[in-house]
Amino acid sequence: MNSPSPDKPYAPSCDRNRDVILERLRIHFADRRTVLEIGSGTGQHAVHFAAALPHLCWQCSDREDMLPGIRMWLDEAALPNTPPPLPLDVSRFWPDAWHDAVFSANTLHIMAWEEVVALFAALPAVLSPGGVLVIYGPFNYDGRFTSESNADFDRSLKAGAPHRGIRDFEAVDALARNAGLQLIEDHEMPANNRCVMWRLTKGAS
Repeated sequence: MNSPSPDKPYAPSCDRNRDVILERLRIHFADRRTVLEIGSGTGQHAVHFAAALPHLCWQCSDREDMLPGIRMWLDEAALPNTPPPLPLDVSRFWPDAWHDAVFSANTLHIMAWEEVVALFAALPAVLSPGGVLVIYGPFNYDGRFTSESNADFDRSLKAGAPHRGIRDFEAVDALARNAGLQLIEDHEMPANNRCVMWRLTKGAS
């Protein structure tokens, strides 16, 4: 397990969930070549996944203020398949490049719902035909929390920022379908999280 340095950002949750996520990525990214990670955060996931999946070019992205920390992780790892991180704001600007996979972890409950809508609406412009989207994080089903711990987490999110909160799976899947994405797997993960995969089958409706 990596230890935090005085300068690098560090999220303990990344060390806890990275290997179980990697198990799903080994399956769904086996035939992929370029991955855009939306909301790379500290950069910990990127270096772990890029090292374990060297056939992938793992492109980090996040808000401008997050990029220095991501660069620290990428520079220290010095992997050949992690280009410099790119600025991305789901509501304003996206990198001008196509990818055959998109990955994002623990972001939908941090964004405002309007930003989640903007994210999915933009995917057909960055995912190549047949491209795969993988989202990791908690979801509600049928308008209900899947555990009391998720209910507590949702309350803490809203206490910090009212626009945050665990999203309803059905609403997110509807956004995906409107963008031309078809659900291919909804996998149960530890700690009441999910790993959900969609494939781009057509243009947005």
